[in-house]
Amino acid sequence: MELPRLYAIADLSRYGEPFLEKVERVLEKGVRMLQLRAKGLPARRLYELAKEVRALTRRYGALFIVNARADAAAAVGADGVHLPEAGLPPEAVKRVFPNLLVGFSAHSLESALEAQRQGADFVTFSPVFRTASHPEAEPKGLEELKRVAEALSVPVYALGGVTAGRVRDCLEAGAYGVAGIGLFLENSFNISDLWTR
Repeated sequence: MELPRLYAIADLSRYGEPFLEKVERVLEKGVRMLQLRAKGLPARRLYELAKEVRALTRRYGALFIVNARADAAAAVGADGVHLPEAGLPPEAVKRVFPNLLVGFSAHSLESALEAQRQGADFVTFSPVFRTASHPEAEPKGLEELKRVAEALSVPVYALGGVTAGRVRDCLEAGAYGVAGIGLFLENSFNISDLWTR
């Protein structure tokens, strides 16, 4: 399966309300891979919300990924799960949920290589630039992104501080695509502009 190049992370705490309207706005702009991230949400509420987001992503023909919770992803018929670096190992999830795409959040080359070895289907590498989501995290930079992208055979998405004006830099450094939270919510965001900046 060829994955989309743009990967939106719909973070419940960052998107705020009306959450589903904002998710749909991102999908309307042409993003075709979307992750639901709702840290701390009780399991039943996560399930109900994930069902609603699954319905939206189906309507737009987009891949739907659930953050961290492989059980919730499988329960709502999501396409995949995205694992945090300190979460379950990819090989464990692949063994129990062989039909799910497995993404992995890597913050070093070693972590990215290990995720690939364990069967991760794609990796986000972050933070490439300084980001409001994790202001304490030191940016890895484009050179480190290039090292990771060259070392892996699975898609590597650049994440963290990526703006529309930085998309081309990330792609030229070897990233398969870009991921972001705020990027796709920007009023000025336009997919057709991304490849010409």
